[in-house]
Amino acid sequence: MSGGRRRRAPPKPEYVPGTLLDWRDASVHWSNRELPCRYCGFPTHLRDSRMKPAHKVCAEDALATQAAEAADAYHQNGQQ
Repeated sequence: MSGGRRRRAPPKPEYVPGTLLDWRDASVHWSNRELPCRYCGFPTHLRDSRMKPAHKVCAEDALATQAAEAADAYHQNGQQ
């Protein structure tokens, strides 16, 4: 393997709402008690992987934002 070649960064995946998380298992992600979503504040029966109240779309949006911020930080640190 030659050390002189730089690898290209992988293409940024395009976020499609509703496809990031799989919450089909109702026994894990559903609660009879409605609580405010940790992201938007509106009531929800859904729970995330940490059992915190969260709408699926809100959780996916937060994950996509975190991933984009991490990728930007990675690219900024690589250019210094």
